[in-house]
Amino acid sequence: MKRTQFEFVLKDLEKKMVFLTGPRQVGKTWLCMEIAKEFEKAVYLNYDSFEDREVVAGKTWHPQTELLVLDELHKMPGWKNFLKGLYDTKNANLKILVTGSARLETFRGSGDSLAGRFFRHRLNPLSLLEVPEQNDVGLQRLLNRGGFPEPYMAEDDIEANRWRLQYVDGLIREDIFDLEKIQDFRAMQLTLKLLQKRVGSPLSYTSIAGDVNCAPNTIRKYVDVLEALFVIFRVTPFHKNIARSLLKEPKVYFYDTGMVMGDEGVKFENLLAVSLLKHVNAVEDYEGRRANLHYMRTKERKEVDFALVVEDEPVRLIEAKLSETALSQSLKYFHQKYGIPAMQVVRYLRHEQKIGEIELRRASDFLLTLKM
Repeated sequence: MKRTQFEFVLKDLEKKMVFLTGPRQVGKTWLCMEIAKEFEKAVYLNYDSFEDREVVAGKTWHPQTELLVLDELHKMPGWKNFLKGLYDTKNANLKILVTGSARLETFRGSGDSLAGRFFRHRLNPLSLLEVPEQNDVGLQRLLNRGGFPEPYMAEDDIEANRWRLQYVDGLIREDIFDLEKIQDFRAMQLTLKLLQKRVGSPLSYTSIAGDVNCAPNTIRKYVDVLEALFVIFRVTPFHKNIARSLLKEPKVYFYDTGMVMGDEGVKFENLLAVSLLKHVNAVEDYEGRRANLHYMRTKERKEVDFALVVEDEPVRLIEAKLSETALSQSLKYFHQKYGIPAMQVVRYLRHEQKIGEIELRRASDFLLTLKM
């Protein structure tokens, strides 16, 4: 299969360094290898390899190298300064592709010397647009197995489940402890399990803290770590005042829909959330417009699942439904009150239609219209 980022990365490599970030095992290395095939002289170096580490430190790759792929470079002490020096002194023909996950992405929150020297590309799980079966068959497999390449392409669900068990165990035992010192391993495991059962519901740190028997601030820290590792992402209620939005309860979704513990309706909402997140990431990364995924909620608890927001303005409201064709009253309320284009995306829908100005869309068709 061919990832939609392929051509975008190739194009951006002609101008600056490219940072490719995303969850562990989402296909970053595979994509790098596919891009490397477009060059006669490409070198792949993984900082986890002792031999490669020596090559990186000594900059002893072949001087005629056209593409240099640096994987896990964020584990190198002083890696940002290393990259700055490399980029500022490199041969004009050398393209640099850097890939990694949590730390490579989170460093962007602080001022650094790499500003203006790279383009960011976020690689998310497979979308319906990227899988071989771009229809209900592919959609059902994404619901069952999630969009990570290995479980999606597995021979059967048992093999996919075995992959996921090892994936989660590796995340907690290796990545989480590498990123942050967690004192209570059991509490982190329990927090993750509770989040798996509360997908799409407003998140109460106090409630989870009571179940885990620890302080709400500890739960908040665990959620921050899981988000930094691309295990989960938070969707906050939209409000013009960003600070007010952040203070209200977020909803949590998983990058891997296969990790969601719930019925088909909950899994469908999660899959739609991942697909919409991928869409807004593409709007930012490839169109240069600020874009975010939010949800809408009033004090009277009228709620719409998702609001696509571009340059701080909601451009579309989206409600996820498994099979219900009657329009959501909350969706109608927000559409009529604020005039925002609205859509109800239904997993099982025989006929698409328009009721007033609100669209009823079949999920398998709608997902193919997203940017990624």
